[in-house]
Amino acid sequence: MLGKNCYILAMEREAQFIGQSSAFLDAVERASRAAALRRPILVIGERGTGKELIAERLHRLSPRWDQPMITLNCAALPETLIEAELFGHEAGAFTGATRARMGRFEEADGGTLFLDELATLSMGAQERLLRVIEYGEVNRIGSSRAIRVDVRIVAATNEDLPALTTCGRFRPDLLDRLSFEVITLPPLRARVDENGGDVAVLAEYFGRRMASELGWDRWPGFAPAAMAALAAYGWPGNVRELRNVTERAVYRWANHAAPVADITFDPFDSPWKPEAASAPGSAAAPDRVHAVPDHADVTDLRGAVDAHERAILEAALARHRFNQRHTARALGLSYDQLRHCMKKHALAER
Repeated sequence: MLGKNCYILAMEREAQFIGQSSAFLDAVERASRAAALRRPILVIGERGTGKELIAERLHRLSPRWDQPMITLNCAALPETLIEAELFGHEAGAFTGATRARMGRFEEADGGTLFLDELATLSMGAQERLLRVIEYGEVNRIGSSRAIRVDVRIVAATNEDLPALTTCGRFRPDLLDRLSFEVITLPPLRARVDENGGDVAVLAEYFGRRMASELGWDRWPGFAPAAMAALAAYGWPGNVRELRNVTERAVYRWANHAAPVADITFDPFDSPWKPEAASAPGSAAAPDRVHAVPDHADVTDLRGAVDAHERAILEAALARHRFNQRHTARALGLSYDQLRHCMKKHALAER
């Protein structure tokens, strides 16, 4: 059940922005305050953290809410086409341009233009973008006539833009113009507390919704061990990955009356999955743990060796999500040898 202090933002499409952690609420509040301004906004965050949802919030809460919001993924188009998409072109401007076409800036006139994956823009496109921001005018490719546009720009990236300016991959003057306000979204691993934080809230929401989609009579929730595993996971794919994991767990769970107790983080994990091919001319790198202990103050050699062996086992088991056959292969042991070591260090029960 979602807590009373949980914040839910529902968009027109099938997407929700859910959370109750202070890091999450601070980002939402900053977006809310900036929404009314015409200034450009930068949204920074890892993949799956909800950058496009923040962009939609900035638009819906702005005076432009009833005007178009146009989205362009800058990484989805080749460099030769990105400028034509942004600024439009006249007929005959280049090979294949059989008729004139307005660009995304003209389409977004009066509204908001959301530029996702901003860091992938070429230097030429960055220069033209800077000119649009400074003068409010676009020139279609193949035309010398300037067209006035009134567009509010929201841009997003998962890159470190100041670092890119240092190495010459991003224009510092463009960064200055776009960074009136920078909203940095926290990764899911930072939105946790002793009760699971936003991971628990999101897992409950996605699980309940999936159970309803499958026609379950009631939602039994997640078993404590399953919820603990969800809370302990690092979530490199953030909310998008969490949604897949929880919905997959509900979909695969056969006992609809019992809490969901089986979580599969890696859908590709299988004892029969093919081995990764090594690069030509190189030997396959063994997946082993090579930790070097600090032995300067060792007074009990056997105890130190046992502790080191246990640490290696624990790390390898965790890395392979406690799949014992994969762990044994990674450590160069047989399955029986691994089981013997686990029993020796009282890891078999875990």
